Formats: sequence, structure tokens, C-alpha cells
Amino acid sequence: MNIICLGVHVLDILVHPVSEIPEGQQTAFVENIRITPAGTAAGTAVVLAKLGATVRTAGAVGTDSNGDFLLSLLNRAGIDTSLVVRKPDHPTSTTVLPIRPNGDRPTLHLLGANPFYSLDDVDWDAIATADYLHLGGPELLGADNAARILRHAKESGAITSADLLAPGSLGSLDAIAPALPYIDYFLPNEEQALGFTKTTDLLAACHILHSAGAGTLAVTRGAEGSLLFSANEIQEFPALETKVVDTTGCGDAFTAGFLRAISLNRSLPEAIQLATATASLVAQGLGTDHGNYTLATADQLTN
Repeated sequence: MNIICLGVHVLDILVHPVSEIPEGQQTAFVENIRITPAGTAAGTAVVLAKLGATVRTAGAVGTDSNGDFLLSLLNRAGIDTSLVVRKPDHPTSTTVLPIRPNGDRPTLHLLGANPFYSLDDVDWDAIATADYLHLGGPELLGADNAARILRHAKESGAITSADLLAPGSLGSLDAIAPALPYIDYFLPNEEQALGFTKTTDLLAACHILHSAGAGTLAVTRGAEGSLLFSANEIQEFPALETKVVDTTGCGDAFTAGFLRAISLNRSLPEAIQLATATASLVAQGLGTDHGNYTLATADQLTN
């Protein structure tokens, strides 16, 4: 599987467990602090690499030390970062996550360089040689820019996919509509699907997105599992019973598992099953890059 994950690159700083922020100058002791690669492009890339894919990432980071560290972590994971551009006038996107004992993850986020990745930064020749293009956060690139990138990939013969970054409360169909006809597999979460379509019914939201041009939808629903929606199939899938430590990166892991299964010519239900298993593995530790699992490890959970 030769895939480019294009879009959001974030350096995550995770602290666990955090029940409350100390007042004033007081100190609270925690069990773990980890720094990991994350974001709808970089996080998905990390998990895809663990599942055996050949992965390149494309996006923007700063020329700061956080950018250096993020790229080093991706390189260590076996990911080609040569398509990532450095923005000297903008810091690397960074998030601090005080993870609650139950796995909830409030965030303190620095938007950073991600919104400044432009069409001038795109390596069009590289995209033309990829078998798959995953676009993480098309709404951040701008709908027209995202559409142009995805259209180029499809015209070059690539299979395309995308997921969203913005919460549903901030979304609108206009923010993604031009890109939808060029997305073979669309993987938002339930809150995003509802928010971007301004509906309260998930099936109605899927109909709207599909009618606007999106191909197959795989919608994550947290502990409620996921929903598969395609032209020929609508099916709900349960989540796996998992001792959750941290839900950071679970959506990216679901996307990676789904796309890896598609690359192996598995059926859509089998793709959902591998996606669910991969997300459950990531949820058992801290950060998107948690665990030393492989494709074989994840496959064992689908049986």
C-alpha cells in the first residue's frame, strides 16, 4: 500500500491522569507524560505504518524545535516526511492534553502552521504516483483547494479518502461540499456528520453527504461503535470491549485500519472490523502511537 497522508500535522503532549488542574503555583504528580505525533494526516500515517503500509506525509510544520521533534518521531516510525514543508513564520501545531482518568481528553491547542499549507506547497507529481491519498481535514485547507487536490489524485488513478478535523458545531456543508464528489471513502465521526449537515439524525446526515457526492461513509460513534453507509449497504457495528486509557488518536486509528483493509481487497464490513480493532488497540494506552501491534495483532481481534 503506497499512500500519502496529506493535511494536519500536530505534536501532542499528553499528561495522564489529570483529575483537575492545580490552583495557583501548586503541583500535582502524574503517572505519565508522553509526546507523540498526531493529527488527521500524521496520526493516521503512524498507524498505517504499523499496519504495514508504505506511507508518506504532506503538510506544514514550523521551523521550530517542535517541528524538528515531530518530524523525527514520524521518521522513526518509518514514515517519509520529504513532502512536509517548513513554515518559518508559523509555529508547529501543538496540543496539550490533560487526560482524565476515564479517558476523556480536553485540549489546549495551538493552531500553528497547518492552515498555511497551500496549493503552492503541493507536490503534484508525488500525488500522481500514489495508490491512495488520504486528506486529513479538508475543511482546514479550504473546500476548493481540497477539491483540486483530491480531483488530481483521482484523475491520476488513486483511491481517495478524507476525514474531518473541526468539531461539528463549527462545520457546514459549504465547508466541504466541493470536495465530496472526489472522496471515495469519507470517515467523519458522528458529531461531525450531524454538525456539518445541520441534522439530528445520523442516517439523514449520511444521505445528505452521499447525495452531495461522497462515496462510502464509515462514521465513528465512540462507545456506540460505527455506521457503514454505502450505495448498497447500511450496517451498524458495535465497538469492542476495551479498557480505555486515552481516546486520543482513536479516530485516526479507525481510519488507518479501514484504509489498510481496503488496500488488501477486504469487504466493507471486514474493513470496519479491522478499523474497530485498531482503534481499540490505540485506546489502551497514551497517544496515537501507543502500542507495538501489527496487522496480524489487529486481525486477531476481529475473529
